Amino acid sequence: MTATTTLKLPEPLKMRIAPLAEAAGKSPHAWMIEALEERVAQSEAYATFVAEALEAEQEMLRTGEAYAADDVFAYMRDKVAGRPARRPEPVKI
Repeated sequence: MTATTTLKLPEPLKMRIAPLAEAAGKSPHAWMIEALEERVAQSEAYATFVAEALEAEQEMLRTGEAYAADDVFAYMRDKVAGRPARRPEPVKI
């Protein structure tokens, strides 16, 4: 189902959209719908990221367990280089 809404665009923005839509082989309307869908997805992903980070912080504060940054970085460097990597051990904070 679709819903009708009206957007009043500043003329300079409307003029910037037109060539971009044309280059993409879309109508300005279709281009704007796609742009809005992308922005909504980005905002939703960011909100999920923040919620997960806050949840992880609460878990860390509850358990008192964290990982030393140097150990994590060494683990990541070894993984990226294809070397055997030992998972870092949690430390109490």
